[in-house]
Amino acid sequence: MRILEKILGRQPHWGVHPDDHKRPAADAPLRSLPLPEVLRVPLQQHVGSPARPVVLVGERVLKGDLIAEPNGNISAPVHAPTSGWISAIGEITAPHPSGLPQLAITITADGADAWCERLPVADPFALAPEEISRRTAAAGVVGLGGATFPAAVKFNLGRRLQVGTLIVNGGECEPYLSSDDRIMRDRASEVVDGLRIVMHAIGAREALVGIEDNKPQAITAMRAATAAFGHVQVRVVPARYPMGSDKQLIQTLTGKEVPADARAAEVGVLVHNVSTCAAVHRALRRGEPLVERIVTLNGGALTRPGNVLAPIGTPVIDLLRFAGVSERPARLVLGGPMMGIVLPHARVPIVKGASGILAFDAAEARTPAAGPCIRCGSCTRACPMGLLPLEMASRIDVDDLDGAAGFGLSDCIGCGCCTYVCPSHIPLVQYFSYAKGELSARERSRLREAATRRLAEERAARLQREAREKAAAAARRKAERDAAKAGAGGSVPTLRERVVKPTRETAT
Repeated sequence: MRILEKILGRQPHWGVHPDDHKRPAADAPLRSLPLPEVLRVPLQQHVGSPARPVVLVGERVLKGDLIAEPNGNISAPVHAPTSGWISAIGEITAPHPSGLPQLAITITADGADAWCERLPVADPFALAPEEISRRTAAAGVVGLGGATFPAAVKFNLGRRLQVGTLIVNGGECEPYLSSDDRIMRDRASEVVDGLRIVMHAIGAREALVGIEDNKPQAITAMRAATAAFGHVQVRVVPARYPMGSDKQLIQTLTGKEVPADARAAEVGVLVHNVSTCAAVHRALRRGEPLVERIVTLNGGALTRPGNVLAPIGTPVIDLLRFAGVSERPARLVLGGPMMGIVLPHARVPIVKGASGILAFDAAEARTPAAGPCIRCGSCTRACPMGLLPLEMASRIDVDDLDGAAGFGLSDCIGCGCCTYVCPSHIPLVQYFSYAKGELSARERSRLREAATRRLAEERAARLQREAREKAAAAARRKAERDAAKAGAGGSVPTLRERVVKPTRETAT
């Protein structure tokens, strides 16, 4: 059915079409943020294990220097976003709604913004795919569309599974956000060169660039940049949320459906964001690690919304001041309004996955009171994964989390379409986030209990084995004494009797 919709050019029946609120921010020229005095660089800004510091307080660093190394198979290094001194290594407030502490490296800038030695590659296509993956990993490149999965890990996966199609995600379906739009308009050649390097790294035969139809300037720029490459095609897709989700974009562009609990690479497709491709270009062509990104600054509380190029670790307060704050924001959001996270305050830093900072005024932040479910089915029609949100929510409401899981809770992508269309304003996506977190906690608890039980069983078995070995050794010694006694024809003095007890001759 969805393939037919694609062929006929119809709008997909899933998802929602909210007001995009992308302008005037999207049309404002890209600006560079003045260098902040202090940058706080979190060590956990990617999927996987947090990076491990390799610098000391007081040490001087240059822009691009390695300050934290990857820690495990799924991890990414962190580099200095400017030159200066390491002024602290400790916990800061994480860019997360919980406001929990997170380890970070604080750099006091010296103002020079001086780069370290860089090792650019004149012809990345002369490198082996494995070397491209190695250099991409060393540059700390992660998915910049929000997932922040280490890019090189996906390269290796795509190569191993012999992926034939690279899909480049330029959808940017979240309202208010336009950082991907700007990078396609202003740096289309970098995006295209980067995606071609990614194709070489994974062995793909073709690349499809999906761009929503509400970005005409980006479409024009990308078509001009890809004109010389017949194996790279720009495809215009309907502006409908969440078109930028991997599974929805794959289905729209290729007609392939990624099964539940499967990866896109298993159906011969790999997805990378346009900003990620540009970061790969800079990592290979310029030898520059990922130390800055384009961030959308938008929302009713700002007087000069737009997109800025900002160093990783920049405090949100510096970005707000640069964009001009007309009133105290009623809510600060990292990312988009549908899937972004509410920030606890403006002193947290931006991270690699920070596509936008939204400063909402009171009207934008208003949340209507929730009412009872009227079983209208709007959430079911809007769900891009074909789930039954009302059934899952009704079970979560009575703490039947296993029942919700039976309705496909794990397949929920947290897009918020159900919440958006609900006439009763029920915060369905929050229900599902809570339930998934609770189920994960229960699974971790179950695994801990299983591990504890296994350790206890292993200890009991060890103690029994040691007791048996001790009894066997005692029996063996007794048998040896009995044999010696029988061979001597009488009693055999013990070691104590032979050494300690004095003989009659010694006494005289």
